[in-house]
Amino acid sequence: MDKVLVTGASGYIASHCIAELLKNGFAVRGSLRNAQRQDEVKNAIKTEADISQLEFCELDLLNDTGWDEAVSGCDYVMHVASPLLTKEPNDENEIIKPAYEGLLRALKSSVKHKVKRFVMTSSFSAVGYGHVKDVFNESHWTDTTKKIGAYNKSKAIAEKAMWDYLNKLEPENKIEAVAINPTLVVGASLSSDIGTSNIFIQKMLDGSYPVVPQVHFGYVTVRDTAKAHVAAMTHPDANGKRFILAERCMWLAEMNGILRKNGYQKAPIRQAPNLLMKFLGLFNDEASAIAGFVGKTKFTNSENAKNILGFNFEDVEAGIIGTAKQLEELELIGK
Repeated sequence: MDKVLVTGASGYIASHCIAELLKNGFAVRGSLRNAQRQDEVKNAIKTEADISQLEFCELDLLNDTGWDEAVSGCDYVMHVASPLLTKEPNDENEIIKPAYEGLLRALKSSVKHKVKRFVMTSSFSAVGYGHVKDVFNESHWTDTTKKIGAYNKSKAIAEKAMWDYLNKLEPENKIEAVAINPTLVVGASLSSDIGTSNIFIQKMLDGSYPVVPQVHFGYVTVRDTAKAHVAAMTHPDANGKRFILAERCMWLAEMNGILRKNGYQKAPIRQAPNLLMKFLGLFNDEASAIAGFVGKTKFTNSENAKNILGFNFEDVEAGIIGTAKQLEELELIGK
C-alpha cells in the first residue's frame, strides 16, 4: 500500500484530500503544526473514510525539524499546508515567508527521499493576477511586481520556487511534480474550520456587505479539488503540469443569486460601484484586498484537468448551498 504525506492535515482542503486518499486505498501520514489536534482531525475525517491507515506527524513551515523523517517511507508528498489570511497583513512577508520556505522544506525532503511525485496545492492566485487576459490558462503567471495582495503573491512565489528548484536539479536528482491551481473553493468542510474561501459566502450572508462588490471568480467544489489532487498525483501524463480547477466563472452577484434562489435572502444583489470599492480600499484592509480586482473578469477553461485527467466537474451550486447550510449549523449566519 502506497503512503502519502499530506501537509497541513487539519485544513479545509487537506482534510478532504486525506479522506479521498483513504477511500482510494492509500495510507496517509498527515502533518500538524500542533500534534494535540490529532483527535480533532481524526473525528472530522472518519465521517468520510476509514481512518485505520491514517497516522500523524508534527511539522512547522518555518522550522527544519522533522521534515526528512516525515517524508521517509512515503511514496508521494501532497504539500497542501500554506498560511492563510482573512485581511491584508501589515507586512506581506508574514504570509510570503512561510509559504515559500515551507514549500522548499517539503520539496527538498521529497527530492532527498526520491518520492514518486510531489503535488503542490497552489492556486489560481498564481495564475490570474496582475495582468488581464480574455481567458486564463496554465501558461499564464501572476505578475508579483504588481499590487495584487499578499496571499496572491505568496502562492505565485511559492509555486514558482517549486518549478525553479526542480528545473535546476541534475537529471538524476529530479522527481516528478504537479501543481493544483483551484479557483474559489466552495462546499461544506469536514470540520468547523470552514476554509478561507468559504468566508466569502459567510460575509455575503452575515451582513458584512450591504452591497456586493463587482468581483469575478472561478468556482470549484472542495470535493472536486480533492479528487483532482489524487488524480494528478497518479495520472501518468500529469507530470510537470499545472491544473486550474473551475467548474464555472461568475460574478459575486451571480453567486448571491444562487443563495437567494435557495432561501438565503440576506445575500445582497445590489452591486457596489467600482469607484466606491477602490475608495474604501484606501481606508479598509478588507476592501483593499479586493479593490484592485473589481470589474475585471477571471475566466478560465480548466483545459488540463479536462483533457489530461478527463475531469468532469460537479455543479458548484450544491457546494455553495452546502457551505451556507454548514454556516447555519455552526450559527455563523441566520437564514
